[in-house]
Amino acid sequence: MDEFTDHERELLRQHFSNTDRPVFVITTPRQVDRGALMSRYSRSSKSMRRVFLDEFLNNPSRGEEFYERVLVEYGDDSVAELGLVQVGIEGVSQIAAQSIEDRRIGLSYLEKSTRYVRFDQRVDGAYPYYRGSDIMELRHADAYIEACDLAFSTYSRCMEPMMRYLREAEPIDSMRFLDSSKGIDVPFSELKSSEDIRRAERVYEASIRARALDVLRALLPASTLTNLGIAGNARAFEYMLNILLASRLKEEQDTARMLYDELRHHIGPFIKRVVSRHGESFREYLNSTRDGIARIASRYLQMDRDAAGTGRYSMNHEDEVRLVDYEDNDSAEVKVVASILYEHADASYGYLLQIAGRMSREERAGVIEEYCRYRANRRHRPLRAFELPYYTFDLCTNFGIFRDLHRHRIVTVQRQLLTVKHGYYKPREIVDAGLEKEFDDCMYKSREVYEYIAYDEGKPLLAQYVVSMAYRYRYMIRLNLREAYHMIELRTSPQGHPAYRRVAQEMYRAIELVHPNLARGMRFVDMRDYSSRIEAEKRKAAKLKDK
Repeated sequence: MDEFTDHERELLRQHFSNTDRPVFVITTPRQVDRGALMSRYSRSSKSMRRVFLDEFLNNPSRGEEFYERVLVEYGDDSVAELGLVQVGIEGVSQIAAQSIEDRRIGLSYLEKSTRYVRFDQRVDGAYPYYRGSDIMELRHADAYIEACDLAFSTYSRCMEPMMRYLREAEPIDSMRFLDSSKGIDVPFSELKSSEDIRRAERVYEASIRARALDVLRALLPASTLTNLGIAGNARAFEYMLNILLASRLKEEQDTARMLYDELRHHIGPFIKRVVSRHGESFREYLNSTRDGIARIASRYLQMDRDAAGTGRYSMNHEDEVRLVDYEDNDSAEVKVVASILYEHADASYGYLLQIAGRMSREERAGVIEEYCRYRANRRHRPLRAFELPYYTFDLCTNFGIFRDLHRHRIVTVQRQLLTVKHGYYKPREIVDAGLEKEFDDCMYKSREVYEYIAYDEGKPLLAQYVVSMAYRYRYMIRLNLREAYHMIELRTSPQGHPAYRRVAQEMYRAIELVHPNLARGMRFVDMRDYSSRIEAEKRKAAKLKDK
């Protein structure tokens, strides 16, 4: 017997993708109803479409009532994951953007790229950087404006000279491009078809522009405004809102208030606790913990500095990547091998650890090799046994590299304030193009104004805004072997930024040194040095042509 009458079927077609198949998409327009329906469905013996007809169709407030009870009264946080939304946040600084993107679970981000978009376009005659009232009220506000304007004007003035240098260093005549009639790459001078020539010129110019933007983004200050697109669930947005509202930066608090005002019109019941006593209590917990630990850290570090001097806190500028914590080789291999065998055995994990422990190193290597043997490309990620070993890296890279590595979700990132204490990274192209003085002048001004704000005015949080992305930044990354495969193979690909390719290569070398058998399956790490992006641009052009 059919579950629905003809009339019910007609009604359901407005809210579901089909009425007669066991797999369907919920298309009812209100997000609150979609989430509430899914949660109510888990508490009913009825089919979802029957629940909708009986409880939601003629009760417009059903969704709000449901969440009021389940979320606020019962505190069932997982229900909030059923509220999904996509938002845009525009005109936020790099500082605020990184705080937003710290929330990795439950949210996905897209950000305006400093690698493909020029950032020197004035808006109402002004360069796009943060000018909040907290900055403008500083005694050194004029110096801040001067430093940021210098950074953007230097970035703008250097663009054409840098592109000209790159064309001279790697002229189009030295490149090979696709000859469509032959189906192979040939020297540019041998291209006959006008279409092939135009395509080659476009690819070449795109690569030159991308490389110039790669290099010159180091000049941009952390105050540079960017745009974000975020998709995620209400539980993650609620947590983000609380973190931003607890921030000591006005920009982040203001962004949180605007975001809450927009979200409450679409997923209001999911995020209601942000403005309740629960949200206030959580933010008090965050601030009290932060203040307490800051006092303890300051006391112990000062005591140690007084006893031993400050040298131990500096990092060699050539030593960007340090592997500071990992398991010994035999222990890591035994755990991985036992885990590899576990899903294909009927023995306990403890017993399999004993078996793996009795194996020779060569035998364990054979098991690990078989586990990785059939990976045909980097998208064939290793399976879950590789989630057992963990690695902790202490990094001191330029801020631009941090922004790229920060985007990986399955890593634990802890970071310090952005400062000028660790010096800055100078791309070799800057020197070769004869732009070193302009670059150094910009870095000097950034440092000078940072010190005015951080030390003279005692506001290191606000001083971050004036720091150029070339300055080195200290942070810590902890990740498991499976994510290390993904991150390192992705970030060493030819189209990657040269600076983060170098960091990923060093991470690979460090893991290979301590766990050679576990690193052996990382076959898609590219250790070559690419001074050109031509090949990457050619591949991109070929993909677009095929679509």
